[in-house]
Amino acid sequence: MANTLKSQSERSVDEAKGLNVGAVAPMFTALDADSNIFSLEKALKNGPVVLIFYRGFWCPVCNKHLGQIQDSLRLIEEMGAKVIAVSPEKPEYLGVMEEKTGAQFTLLYDEGYKIADAYDVTFKPSATTLFTYNTFLGAKLKETHSDESQRLPIPATYIIGQDGKIAWRQFDPDYKNRSTVKEILDALTDLKR
Repeated sequence: MANTLKSQSERSVDEAKGLNVGAVAPMFTALDADSNIFSLEKALKNGPVVLIFYRGFWCPVCNKHLGQIQDSLRLIEEMGAKVIAVSPEKPEYLGVMEEKTGAQFTLLYDEGYKIADAYDVTFKPSATTLFTYNTFLGAKLKETHSDESQRLPIPATYIIGQDGKIAWRQFDPDYKNRSTVKEILDALTDLKR
């Protein structure tokens, strides 16, 4: 019997579904821009975590989104939450994103797409889309990622409660649609109730 399900390395953006609210959040460790190890499990001991998947330093929409998060970081942190942004880019490219956005929150390297795969947000862009990203936007995905698959995460946002469960999510295959600071703050307020 042939396997009709595509692996995460071959599927289109519409085939990624993302973990749902109420699901147990997969725990992970990953390197930050300074090659320090971050542990989700340890971070949750101090409060909820806002986990943001982004495509890369080359993505203007990601730059704008993470810039907006940075602009309101104090408000999010005042709610007791920690912001973490994850991409498949190697640590040296996380530094480029820090410079572009002024990010003072943690940026993590998702080596081998393990975190994005666990949260079910990974997909393979079409050849035309990859050409555009690599040629016109300077993504160089084969160089900046841990392998040559050129996969990307859907830019989703998850809020993970201290109980280790997903309390809220923003998930949209259209990369232009991102979580707003207001949505994040509202969801964190609901989590405190």
